[in-house]
Amino acid sequence: MNARPHRSALYIPGSRPRALDKARTLPVDVILFDLEDAVAPDAKCEARTTLAAALAQGYGPRLTIVRINALDTEWGNADAAAVASMNCDAVLLPKVNGPADLDALAKLLPGKPLWAMMETPQGVLNAQAIAAHPALAGFVLGTNDLAKDLGSRGRDALTMALQHCLLAARAAGIVAIDGVFNAFKDDVGLRAECDAGRDMGFDGKSLIHPAQVAICNDVFGPGADEIDLARRQIEAFEAATASGQGVAVVDGKIVENLHIFTAQATLAKAEAIAALENS
Repeated sequence: MNARPHRSALYIPGSRPRALDKARTLPVDVILFDLEDAVAPDAKCEARTTLAAALAQGYGPRLTIVRINALDTEWGNADAAAVASMNCDAVLLPKVNGPADLDALAKLLPGKPLWAMMETPQGVLNAQAIAAHPALAGFVLGTNDLAKDLGSRGRDALTMALQHCLLAARAAGIVAIDGVFNAFKDDVGLRAECDAGRDMGFDGKSLIHPAQVAICNDVFGPGADEIDLARRQIEAFEAATASGQGVAVVDGKIVENLHIFTAQATLAKAEAIAALENS
């Protein structure tokens, strides 16, 4: 994977012009323009037109992804036809159960990068095959729908599913974005869940409110201490290598070649975030 940041992925309803305009001013890495859950059935058609006009104006360096309705709904095929000419980076398909779902969309949108909502038990069980699809660029976890289908309570009950999807994403070299945190006024709870997702290995988190962006960016972006440690690890390892040694010691801990890969990735991500914020 490249170092492009995916720390924050904010859902924006495709039917709301004011929200679409405001999104251009937010320090968010990814915008998930929604034509599915956030748009009422009688507003689906108008939302396509509204969203197409907004996307035509551009969203700067932000990654723009449009979530369409599933192809087995009455709106899915029309969404796919509309998004084919939209100025977006990728298309997000909900409720992906297996590679065949992506095959069907890829035929309608040849050459367009696809993303998959991982939010059904069948989809989670088929995560490895889905992740390996040649058109797929990333996963977005749909934890609300998954919890509903499982009949589960609390995030801990989803740990196995989250890890399974993350393993599949890493094996395929694609991005994995964690599910939403519903209590958008609970900053303490949000930070705790971001910390848990970051510690697990997710690239970022999907969000339902602009007020969540700052905390999400802070947690999923390397902090000053991480950047400093990465630089010192690289310097120490280069010095050790130059003197014929295979390992270095930094802050009382062994630093091997594998730690240098992580350190280099940290610095690359920090540079990419700085470039994004300065563009």
